[in-house]
Amino acid sequence: MLAVLDLAGSDARTTEDIFTGVSQSMPLGRVYGGQVLAQSIVAAQHTIEGDRFVHSMHGYFLRPGDASKGITFSVDRIHDGRSFSTRRTQAYQDGVPIFSMIASFQDEDPGLEHQAPFPADVPMPDELPDVEAGLVGLHPVSKRLFTDRPVELRHIPSPIYVSVEGEQRPSQAVWMKVRRPIPDSPLIHRAALAYLSDLTIQESILRRHGVPWQTRGLKVASLDHAMWWHRFGRVDEWMLYAQESPSARGGRGLATGRIFSADGRLLASIAQEVMVRVPEDAATD
Repeated sequence: MLAVLDLAGSDARTTEDIFTGVSQSMPLGRVYGGQVLAQSIVAAQHTIEGDRFVHSMHGYFLRPGDASKGITFSVDRIHDGRSFSTRRTQAYQDGVPIFSMIASFQDEDPGLEHQAPFPADVPMPDELPDVEAGLVGLHPVSKRLFTDRPVELRHIPSPIYVSVEGEQRPSQAVWMKVRRPIPDSPLIHRAALAYLSDLTIQESILRRHGVPWQTRGLKVASLDHAMWWHRFGRVDEWMLYAQESPSARGGRGLATGRIFSADGRLLASIAQEVMVRVPEDAATD
């Protein structure tokens, strides 16, 4: 994960700043959306001076990326103000955009403060089984998708990789963190949080309809992604990702989420719309 977030500058110049990056190897050969999200933020941050960090982003996934190929990032310096900066990042493969993002960066300023409460009655991560314990029955290629990633997960109430257990409700929570300590850089932790934010948010939609990831013929693809960073948090410490889906129809589902630190601070809010296509005989509702 850290390697793909380490972008290289380029001597090539247009009216924009150019960076290049590589992709993590993925079992199905497609670029993980959270990766290109995080890389786009890193590219934009490289054009920001001082201690001004990303506080919001809005992006669209335009085409599936090829994980075997490099990615070129172009950053347009749209605006620099006294407290805020705005950047547009486009990610390209083979000369065509695969992802487009606008992000805003802000100096740390004092102001009003409140937050949503930490979810009640949530078990702590050490009270939950390791996610790998729930992977029995997966195809080896699918299992690699989960065991090779740099992230540890603990699902509440349980993973939906093979089956959906318990009540079919449009909500769930997931404890998450990266597997090893990472550098203290606020940029890396914010970018890594974006990386993690795309990992399980779609599951609140699938859980509501009793559709596990293993469903034959299931097609899920992220369409857009919005994220707001509220407070700094370390991604190498446990965080709770509370997720819910307010609506699904027309082959699309909306999922929202809030990420809290283990001590109850609200770190970020996320919204994502996904394409969901389920075979007619697969959904239970």
